Amino acid sequence: MGYKAQYERWLNHPHLDADMKQQLQQLQGNEKEMEDSFYKVLAFGTGGLRGVIGPGTNRMNKYIVRKVTQGLAAYISRQGEDAKKRGVAIAFDSRHQSPEFAQEAGRVLAQNGIKAYVFRELRPTPELSFAVRHLGASGGIMITASHNPSEYNGYKVYGNDGAQLSNEASDAVTAEINQIDDELLVPAMDLETAERAGLFEWIGAEVDDAYQAELRGLVFQPAEHNRDFKIVFTPLHGTGNEPVRRILGAMGFEHVYVVPEQELPDPNFSTVKSPNPEDLEAFKLAIALADEKGADMILGTDPDTDRAGVVVRDEKGEFQPLTGNELGALMLDYILSQRQQKGDLPANGTVIKTIVTSQMGASVADRYGLETLDTLTGFKYIGEKMREFEQSGEKTFLFGYEESYGYLVGTFCRDKDAVQACMMAAEMGAYYGKQGLTLYQALLRLYEKVGFYKEDLASLTLKGVDGAEQIARMMDDLRSNPPAQIGSLGVTEVKDYQQGIEGLPKSNVMKFVMNDESWFAARPSGTEPKIKFYFGVKGASLDDATSKLQTLRADVMAMVEA
Repeated sequence: MGYKAQYERWLNHPHLDADMKQQLQQLQGNEKEMEDSFYKVLAFGTGGLRGVIGPGTNRMNKYIVRKVTQGLAAYISRQGEDAKKRGVAIAFDSRHQSPEFAQEAGRVLAQNGIKAYVFRELRPTPELSFAVRHLGASGGIMITASHNPSEYNGYKVYGNDGAQLSNEASDAVTAEINQIDDELLVPAMDLETAERAGLFEWIGAEVDDAYQAELRGLVFQPAEHNRDFKIVFTPLHGTGNEPVRRILGAMGFEHVYVVPEQELPDPNFSTVKSPNPEDLEAFKLAIALADEKGADMILGTDPDTDRAGVVVRDEKGEFQPLTGNELGALMLDYILSQRQQKGDLPANGTVIKTIVTSQMGASVADRYGLETLDTLTGFKYIGEKMREFEQSGEKTFLFGYEESYGYLVGTFCRDKDAVQACMMAAEMGAYYGKQGLTLYQALLRLYEKVGFYKEDLASLTLKGVDGAEQIARMMDDLRSNPPAQIGSLGVTEVKDYQQGIEGLPKSNVMKFVMNDESWFAARPSGTEPKIKFYFGVKGASLDDATSKLQTLRADVMAMVEA
């Protein structure tokens, strides 16, 4: 069925609500928007789905939420009555329609006889992951579009271990979703009826307290070590405000200043172009406040608080952002050193990172005689390894991270946790501060120990039907005509992860290793209309590494644009 026929089907459907019908009528005369809204069905990928909010099959709206939830309900129902009784935990962030989408999901589950545990107010993604495990639920749903712009929302699904669904489970849910002929006819139980039947239960403080108790178990230093350290924090209008401030307070930090303009939830993210802690521009207000307060460190979290950014003072006293790779290596070294001092570093301890994350972390782990495992991009693969470790007992998880500002210290969550990252970064800052070092100076010392690694990322955003085709052509060309040389460097190894190499699942990623151990990788985003290019080098000094990185990036992007 073409996009115009799909549009007409929705417009004239007897079960379509009046508000949605009005939105559809406003599309008339805007052919491009109508096509983009209906030319395909918003895909349920390995972690869920994400899209622009609005009417249509390729948009986030209550009918798409109901359809996906019905598919998840069918998948859980196939596992038996016990799985249905254990239920599904549901949380949501500060985005437009997030509370409504969470209730829609809970009502559809209830209609299927599956209990829904729903947070009454917004909560971070990592706390949803924790809640699944804490409540012994069969799964979880997080309504979020992470750090996407304000017009987006999304739907992430978690398994009973608190990790995002495995590929196999995701395929099974997709198969159930594809059995649904008409997304406008999926039934949802009335909320009051569901509550009376015990199929819809609001949750909150008890889970919050249990999560905070687990966070406190990660602390290495006594509270008095942290009292003088000054921090500016911004939740970027999202879910991080209360949980981050609460744990920092419990750790003894007495000087935590929250950016007032960004403290409260705001679905428009009105003070930033993008609510992304990977973007230094998002820290503009925080840097001004930090200068005013004489702060030592700035912490920032994205709307659903799974990614954390850290900005620290350099040797000139000016604020500089740490990259995800730099912060990850610092946190890893700090955690391993503290556990070693306490005699609590297991011989089978293992670090997990992704294939596009810096080798610096692996070099840090090597110094402690520990193994590093690589996974595909996406924290669910780190969660899968954690589950394998638990089941086999052969390895002990110590730390997991990815270059895109995602970190995990404790095993009580199975997704990246910016609350954990903020508390660990703050504790590190105070710890090195007691030694007369800034965190930036600690990073320079770490470079001296393990080598001068530098990384970068370039993204091309290509929207719509034409953009998707362009991205596909780029990947096809890299696959069928791999470069033999990049600038002055010869390509010594081509890794096509679509072939299922290195014991990893198949994935549409290409990685190229050069004769000086530099590398770059190309990967289409699974949730955004982007293709991402990752770059990594190792130099003889920081200046050498920086120069190598600039050259590599320029040469690769010139090849791509050509």
